[in-house]
Amino acid sequence: MEKVLVFLADGCEEVEALTVVDYLRRADIKVDTASIKDDLNVCGSHDIIIKADKRIDEINNDEYSAIYIPGGTKAAERLRDDDRVIEVVKNFENTGKIISAICAGPIVLDRAGVLKNKKCVSFPSIEDELKDIGEYKKDELVVEDGNVLTSRGAATTIYLALKLVEKIKGEEAKENLKPTIQQNFVEKYFEFKY
Repeated sequence: MEKVLVFLADGCEEVEALTVVDYLRRADIKVDTASIKDDLNVCGSHDIIIKADKRIDEINNDEYSAIYIPGGTKAAERLRDDDRVIEVVKNFENTGKIISAICAGPIVLDRAGVLKNKKCVSFPSIEDELKDIGEYKKDELVVEDGNVLTSRGAATTIYLALKLVEKIKGEEAKENLKPTIQQNFVEKYFEFKY
């Protein structure tokens, strides 16, 4: 079974963190959330307490096939400045595993050198902080470049989650998930309206 690691830090954007965890689990993909603190309780950017499954020092990189970095500027900065997180991300890159980030999360990938020569996107205000990237795709919801997926922010979280499901389990798993979250209705609605 595929397994995904999600790093959590105080200040994380709750929608970005929990939507991806929820959708992956709905698709029968095992997910472990990991706090970078000694405490499992992480306080999100809107004061919602999230209890992580593990602490960073309890994870084993070999157990995971993908990693996800949620946004929230303060959380992304904490993750970026944590050398343990950077080492894990570098390990995932060196072994060709899936690496994903949203909103301010790409600053973590940038510091780890993952975005070098790669296309990416982030929350618009973060673009200037990404110093070592290939091409910034400002008009895209989700950008996939090899093993790396990036996205813009809270409103695009569903699309990143669906892309992760597709990348991990295939197109059929993604399509099977859509009716359970009413995504098929949303797509038909906007197709009809616009």
